[in-house]
Amino acid sequence: MTVPTTTLARLKRPLRYLMGGLYVLAGITHFRAPDTYERIVPPQFPAPRTLVYLSGVAEILLGVGVLFERTRRESAFGLIALLVAVFPANVYMATSDDVELGAVPDEYRDLSNLALWARLPLQAVLVAWAWWYTDE
Repeated sequence: MTVPTTTLARLKRPLRYLMGGLYVLAGITHFRAPDTYERIVPPQFPAPRTLVYLSGVAEILLGVGVLFERTRRESAFGLIALLVAVFPANVYMATSDDVELGAVPDEYRDLSNLALWARLPLQAVLVAWAWWYTDE
């Protein structure tokens, strides 16, 4: 008897490559534009530039790690931990008037603020996506 393959199951592998690639690209941007990330580190956290670089390294290593069977499970758990660790920065970004929106034109500020708030529940989706690979 064959087990039916769902569309979601068929997408699991390509979505893993997408996820890994997105984390690697995001990690690289931590080094290409550290000032942008440093501005969203809550002021209570010490050494913002160091935290930006550490999170960038983590995103790159974990993004690559999730691609390989040998390191997939641990990397997926690492991504979950990373998403939890950076959540305060996302909250700070959405709630603080001190976070500079940079080059966002005035006519798009409301949309940009909406995106910052929408990012908060998106973290749960990203956690669920990483969790999907913890059973491999």
